[in-house]
Amino acid sequence: MLVVRPPAVAGMFYPADADELARQLAQFLDLAPLFDLQPKALIVPHAGYIYSGSIAASAYAALRNVAHRIRRVVLLGPTHRVAVRGLALPGVEAFDTPLGRVMLDGEAAQRIAQLPQVCVNRATHAEEHALEVQLPFLQSVLDDFTLLPLAVGMADAAEVAEVLEAVWGGDETLIVISSDLSHYLPYPTACRVDRETVDAILKLQQPIAHERACGGTPVSGLLLAANHHHLAPHLLDLRNSGDTAGSRERVVGYAAIAFTENNHDR
Repeated sequence: MLVVRPPAVAGMFYPADADELARQLAQFLDLAPLFDLQPKALIVPHAGYIYSGSIAASAYAALRNVAHRIRRVVLLGPTHRVAVRGLALPGVEAFDTPLGRVMLDGEAAQRIAQLPQVCVNRATHAEEHALEVQLPFLQSVLDDFTLLPLAVGMADAAEVAEVLEAVWGGDETLIVISSDLSHYLPYPTACRVDRETVDAILKLQQPIAHERACGGTPVSGLLLAANHHHLAPHLLDLRNSGDTAGSRERVVGYAAIAFTENNHDR
């Protein structure tokens, strides 16, 4: 019997109705700016769609030149509910969303399971939204793909980078890092702090502190790998909840950043 993780935040972070969800995603993607890029990796926010969906769409719309060749997505994000040491695999064979089922890459999971920093922890994934909210976007812009989802807990950038290297692949593999930026700062302060964080990312400088990005560890791991593979970062969008759907007294920051191989730059 297939072991499946059901959606945990449908109806909260995004619509639970498939038709409504598809319409919302199409609207976000239709309004997203167009970039002539061929991303190997993305940094994408993971708040409720009302807050960060338009920023996330800026990242996913940038895949239009490469979507046809992507067959595997390596998806990393921070843990919000259940702490874990290292990087946790979900111990299931598929993830469900209102848009359908995404099968996991069992072969890749077995390969990295041999690394000491990788574990299997179903509880860490059960209620985690950081990875789940990316799936409907991926289902909307890609064709047939498998997923390697990793919840990143207490780890360091080198441990993350080692895992990324093991599953780096070629043009068929996309890496997605799910991360918001600063949390609950006043709007002017958040704009300044988030700009500093993004400037560091664009210079491939790490570590990125957790108070600057809740996914600071997976982001830092990607930056190590990006340096090694000579990837070029491109800022696609930088806003916060005060720009989208929230008060400006205490905001959460969001960025969409693409990383391309130098020979694919436009």
